Amino acid sequence: MPLFSLDFQSRLPIYEQLYQNVVRMASLGVLQPGEQLPTVRSLARELGVNPNTVQKAYQMLERDGILNSVTGRGSYIAENLSAVEQRRKDACQRLCQAVDEAVNAGVDKQQILSLVQSRLSEENAANHGG
Repeated sequence: MPLFSLDFQSRLPIYEQLYQNVVRMASLGVLQPGEQLPTVRSLARELGVNPNTVQKAYQMLERDGILNSVTGRGSYIAENLSAVEQRRKDACQRLCQAVDEAVNAGVDKQQILSLVQSRLSEENAANHGG
């Protein structure tokens, strides 16, 4: 089973999907700090995409502090994943704001919970090929 899953039908660019995959896997601990990622060429070949697409995702990950690249040695998950933690905090803050907006708009608690559960079910199905 491949490490990363891409949806070629999605409107989201492939490099962005790859970026999100790495961030998610680092957040969940699937990818550990210091762990080496596949080379750009090997991952591009495995995913059936252009190496420039993988390179762009790796550059974005490095820019955001998720990856460290060592010339001639490869790309590694950053030892200090404070960038991942910051993304998690930002996401939680946005979620809280969205809930506040929904409550202020008159959406009841049960509908909010139902929407969140439905969205999580969709996300889970998408991530597990279901």
